Amino acid sequence: MAFEVGQLVEGKVTGIMNYGAFVDLGDNTSGMVHISEVAPVYVKEIKDHLTVGQTVKVKILGIDEKGKISLSIKQAEPRPQGGNRRGGASGGRPQGGRGGSDNYDWNRRQNSSDNFDDMLSKFMASSDEKISGLKKDNRRSRKGGSGGNGGANQW
Repeated sequence: MAFEVGQLVEGKVTGIMNYGAFVDLGDNTSGMVHISEVAPVYVKEIKDHLTVGQTVKVKILGIDEKGKISLSIKQAEPRPQGGNRRGGASGGRPQGGRGGSDNYDWNRRQNSSDNFDDMLSKFMASSDEKISGLKKDNRRSRKGGSGGNGGANQW
């Protein structure tokens, strides 16, 4: 099978290195997916995203003069409409923000007719609530902790 730049093909992950993963494309041909092309989010550990033996859809990015094939998994996936280069409408942020504690819906921009000022005021209100909650927690921990300075280091 002749491979061409831009072509979408399926392959099987045959090896994982710190810098990328090797994918068998069939016909005794393999290519490499660089770590930056594994997912639309920051990838620290490839093993968190891929496993040896996994079947993946890849896009052929390039074929050099020696026949080495550069592949991308993230470019083979359909992108959400209104997305950007940093992982869709959320700008690369996981859904729900930091561990689900973030109540602000980063994807709301795409689906809402709110203007910027409305969105900013809602974000600021959400942020103020979180900060006041953190201050309360900090005060409680200082009062209950050792040192006994009578709260001199309170906010």
